Amino acid sequence: MEKTECNRKLLDVATQLFSERGLHGVSIRELSQAAGTSISMISYHFGSKEGLYSAVLQRQFACFAEIHEIRQRVTDPVEMVESYLRWTFRRHRDNPYLLRFYTSELTNPTAFFSTLVMPVIDEVIVIMAQAIEEGKRQQKFREDVDPTNAALALAGMVNYFFLSSLATENLISHSPERDEELVQQYLKIFTCGVGAG
Repeated sequence: MEKTECNRKLLDVATQLFSERGLHGVSIRELSQAAGTSISMISYHFGSKEGLYSAVLQRQFACFAEIHEIRQRVTDPVEMVESYLRWTFRRHRDNPYLLRFYTSELTNPTAFFSTLVMPVIDEVIVIMAQAIEEGKRQQKFREDVDPTNAALALAGMVNYFFLSSLATENLISHSPERDEELVQQYLKIFTCGVGAG
């Protein structure tokens, strides 16, 4: 197995196994056997099991950097909320293991949480809070809305759709074909609320 292929195979296998059982639930032997390589290859490519887990986290959370490009491209606050929703749906669809790492690190953080996970989540919340603050200044959002709480509520709304998919599959369709419809629905809930008046 070539070096680059071995590296990729270890990352792919580790992503699946770590997402299912966490950092401490997977042994080096299991990782190497699943990848079809020797234990020494983990040390060679990543230094240790922890180094491999760190590389998996970096690869999983790399997609969060796109929020900066979206913010540069989208200046209207309401459009930014819509873009955020669409991006979050796409992010979860394109990265099927991401939510497992996301929730695992939030509820049972490893030593990598403060350096690899928290900073990217913070960045997204800060960027969205700034967009909501701008929307308040433009009188597109209510004056009494706290921007950070609103950003957290927005994130919670769309992330919970994916987190609860097993529990809600009999209540709502989770088909990717409905994503755009849900983006528009969530946008209306966020910007208009659910009150009739």
